[in-house]
Amino acid sequence: MRASRLFFPTLKEDPAEAEAASHKLSVRAGLVRQLAAGLYIYLPLGLRVLEKINTIIREEMNAIGAQEISMPVLHPAEIWQQTGRYDSIGAEMFRLRDRGGRDMVLGMTHEEIITWLASRELRSYRDLPQVWYQIQTKLRDEARPKSGILRTREFIMKDSYSFDVDEDALDRSYQLHIEAYNRIFTRTGIQYYMVESDPGMMGGATAHEYMAPSPAGEDEVALCGCGYAANLELACSQPDLPGYPEPGLEEVATPEARTIEQVSNFLDIDPALLIKSLLVMAGDEPVLVMIRGDQQLQESKLAHKLGEFRPAGEDEIREHTGAGAGFIGPLSLEIRKIADQSLAGGVFTVGANRDGYHIKGVVPGQDFQAEYHDMRRVKAGEACARCGARLRVERVIEVGNIFKLGTKYSEPLGATYLDQNGREQPIIMGSYGIGPARIAAAAIEQYADEKGIIWPVSIAPFQVHLVLVQPADSQQSAMAEKLNADMMAAGLEVLYDERDISPGAKFADAELLGCPVRVTIGKRAAADGMAEVQIRSGGEECKFELGATAQGVVRLLKELG
Repeated sequence: MRASRLFFPTLKEDPAEAEAASHKLSVRAGLVRQLAAGLYIYLPLGLRVLEKINTIIREEMNAIGAQEISMPVLHPAEIWQQTGRYDSIGAEMFRLRDRGGRDMVLGMTHEEIITWLASRELRSYRDLPQVWYQIQTKLRDEARPKSGILRTREFIMKDSYSFDVDEDALDRSYQLHIEAYNRIFTRTGIQYYMVESDPGMMGGATAHEYMAPSPAGEDEVALCGCGYAANLELACSQPDLPGYPEPGLEEVATPEARTIEQVSNFLDIDPALLIKSLLVMAGDEPVLVMIRGDQQLQESKLAHKLGEFRPAGEDEIREHTGAGAGFIGPLSLEIRKIADQSLAGGVFTVGANRDGYHIKGVVPGQDFQAEYHDMRRVKAGEACARCGARLRVERVIEVGNIFKLGTKYSEPLGATYLDQNGREQPIIMGSYGIGPARIAAAAIEQYADEKGIIWPVSIAPFQVHLVLVQPADSQQSAMAEKLNADMMAAGLEVLYDERDISPGAKFADAELLGCPVRVTIGKRAAADGMAEVQIRSGGEECKFELGATAQGVVRLLKELG
């Protein structure tokens, strides 16, 4: 492709609103342009990257026997109503009515639609297993679309769905997807982790996410050298134990000391020796939730125990405890109590349910009873629950996810099959997603430098960026034309910059666009018959005789890939 014919409007300055490197560079390199909040137009270079990612996905999905289909973006609302998600999903879902007044939705995912299809087409155990997939547009009305193509309202997703006769067969389909996903992410060149995750609105019993480490990520994962990896939404750890004081109840005045920091400073004790008591409302039921003073509540873990809940208001706190926020505790309260597992042993200070007072020397299990569950948010440096080594916490971009759905969708939508005995059974399902644009953004985040993007070979818009320094020089021009033809004949994808602009602008664009290899034809090449070759990652330079350059670049790309 000749640069003079390619539409790639590069910019020298970062867009004013951009924070993430992938947002800044995808705009500056002319990959995308923003239409509105969370809505992006993919320009030729950006679309080439996406199509390369999609090709890798298709090859690996086809390799495990998956079959590609296409499903509508516009869905009848009644299908979503049958599973309950029409009501349980909030404002993130686009809702509308057609001209006949029929309620419709714009698909943010396709579990309902694929199950509707399966319920009509899969009738016997002989029809199973099946794996169907699509690469298609989805829509989600994000409250805060930001970070460029990382968090958008319209996006392309690869979704695959497995249909099996039982849980053992689902395990096999799940493992096939794990192997396919490992190959996909390895081939795209990004760094990634597979971590345990919360199924969330998707439902089901088991879920994993594929996470690409990046400071721009909105998720965090806990990792250990033993192989333990989990999203912080459900990660577990062994917190360090403080030195406990002697038991024995003692009420102490703590005037105006409400927060953990204020109380620990006033009493001169470690925050880990305090119990943080939070009153929440699960429907109409008050629940006292307790965690150690040096810990934070992980709300997703609590939601698994309570379902939907909300913080109690000030009037509700006083009604159910007799005190204001900051002075409440578990003693003498006749309401449901849930405590983090780290409180199952020890001696603590708690709120006295009396304004301006706390009680020291409290022993959980002796002075009050509670349900014990893992409720806290894991912190870096805590001990791994599996091996005891210290955990690290990294910020990450979610690039894929896999779910064991079981019968969550097949039962309400009537997707059943007849088994070998002629009995009707629900189809067992799995769901598996990948975000191609998120892979592209993760690659930019992980490899870019101060000059611009550095693409992995497999997903680069072009493999080679050929720069003709002086188009007006007939010798240089002839050499560049010949080399361009040689490299294309060798099967290389070449962006040939023969534009009549300054050499500095051409080199700046080459570094910004980030093709893996740059080949330069200038005065030195014309003088000694050697092409100058530079590897974008690391800046390593070498020279090849013109006649050997094409094959030399082929070898370099194989080494880089």
